[in-house]
Amino acid sequence: MSLALVTMSHSPLLEYADPPAEVADAVQGAFDTARAFVKDYDPTLVVSFAPDHYNGFFYDLMPPFCIGYEAVGVGDYGTAEGPLNVPAERAEELAQWVAERDIDVAISRRMEVDHGAIQPLEILFGGIDAVPTIPVFVNGVAKPFVTMRRVRRLGEAIGAFLTTFEDERVLVLGSGGLSHDPPVPQWATADDAARAMLLSGRHPTAVARQARQQRVIDTAKAFAAGTAAIQDLNPAWDQALMATLASGDLSPIDAMTPEQMAKDAGNSSHEVRTWVAAFAALGAAGPYDVAYSFYRPIREYIAGFGVMAARTAP
Repeated sequence: MSLALVTMSHSPLLEYADPPAEVADAVQGAFDTARAFVKDYDPTLVVSFAPDHYNGFFYDLMPPFCIGYEAVGVGDYGTAEGPLNVPAERAEELAQWVAERDIDVAISRRMEVDHGAIQPLEILFGGIDAVPTIPVFVNGVAKPFVTMRRVRRLGEAIGAFLTTFEDERVLVLGSGGLSHDPPVPQWATADDAARAMLLSGRHPTAVARQARQQRVIDTAKAFAAGTAAIQDLNPAWDQALMATLASGDLSPIDAMTPEQMAKDAGNSSHEVRTWVAAFAALGAAGPYDVAYSFYRPIREYIAGFGVMAARTAP
């Protein structure tokens, strides 16, 4: 059994923003390096930790974690729409394993996933059904948030399960973050229309989805111009977190609190929970080496943009 990892920021603005050519080239170079790493590893199974942005999970029922036995992409921001290649029996075995290790996790027999889960699959594999993939939703937008310790323990439990495979090359994905504060409504300050979307806004009309996406695109343009009323990026925070993840000792992350994370790195910094879970899963298989690390703060994407690749040490 071998285990490898790729974590990456995602952004709905990849196809809608126009950063300087040097920045766009650097991001594409990072994607090329990650693709080469994955091609060389040639995974037979992917476990994908990803958040949702009120496209598949809503406040009518918001679990902290959910394992998908089946999954479909919703097609937001031009990402692929349709079914993922989910090995249902393996997903069920995973959920049972995690439950027996005192980690409460929901399951879904028809998980709906958005660009947060789809972008890495498209970037790394060219499609959403190229490699069998078990999707693991990690709440990164909706209060209340579980402790970072619990996120780490989820990752460790999943990693321990993956170490039982003798016939698989497993790639663990973590998609989200880093510091960013996009215009995602917060329940406490949302108006009635926004609360209705946060509560149960599934399957919006094409017009409604386009209007929602255009608000984000417009905010990104204003943020790049320095006129948006959203929190700034925090490169120091991003790079410190990446250094901790690379170190192999994730225990300092346990002390991170939702309140301080939002204050330091924006309301959507909670998406880094996917990175923590992914690295914890990798660490459960033993010491690991980081093969590649990339970081740029990119205002056009409203994101501290990072990519990391790692493998368990020989």
